[in-house]
Amino acid sequence: MSELAPQNAIRLIDSHAHLDMSRFDADRDEVIQRAAQSGVTRVINVGIDLASSQKTIEMAQRYHAFLAAVGVHPQECTRITEKDVTALSHLARRPQVVAIGEIGLDFYREYAPHEHQIKVLQWQLDLADKVQLPVIIHCRQAEKEMLEVLTDWRARHSSTKSAGVIHCFNGTLKLAENYLNLGFYISIGAYIGYPSSKAFREILKYLPMDRLLIETDCPFLPPQSRRGERNEPGYVVETAKELAEINGLSLEVVASHTLDNTKRLFGIHDLTE
Repeated sequence: MSELAPQNAIRLIDSHAHLDMSRFDADRDEVIQRAAQSGVTRVINVGIDLASSQKTIEMAQRYHAFLAAVGVHPQECTRITEKDVTALSHLARRPQVVAIGEIGLDFYREYAPHEHQIKVLQWQLDLADKVQLPVIIHCRQAEKEMLEVLTDWRARHSSTKSAGVIHCFNGTLKLAENYLNLGFYISIGAYIGYPSSKAFREILKYLPMDRLLIETDCPFLPPQSRRGERNEPGYVVETAKELAEINGLSLEVVASHTLDNTKRLFGIHDLTE
């Protein structure tokens, strides 16, 4: 299969997926077909280390509708050196690559010393500036440090065309405003439909629709109706429906906004309308 052929009027982009992971090995083509049936026209497949970043490129070469992001996740950065970032820079220059990610800080568990996570993040932010690509940011229980790093980066490298996106955002309105002021987009997933997200749903009403993306983060974070199952790109429509309900908008309006936002951020110019 070379591309996704949407089979309904709604067109969506899953802006953050991990379809290279082994949980999709048995039925990857079927998962992609189901995505097309749900209206998904593009999938941005996101790397978490050097090996998976290479796989995202290979998948983008095989599936025309796939795009790649390359980066080292904070959970995977323990042994990462500047030499590894040099290797990453070679991958980042491949034509299928539209972002540096998934990069960031994760202080929820001690995957790596905080200081090393920050250093690896800074290396990759500087790489994003060199190759003029947006970044995909992972942040968990490190908001203060993340804002400091990103504020410094934007002050030094404001020439970068698009700052990037805060992946799976679930913070306060003030935090969202800080990220937006730095030039970032905000991406949300199916967790906005979880009972635990009641307060966050109120925050979403105040976020500008022209700065929002939707994602699955599959195979993680499935919709409420599929809790305990594997997530997949076709389910991104459930997040679009939730966002439409929260804001009192039609699914068509939300789909149009989030598709246009994703294309603009990642420089996607060849999507057939």
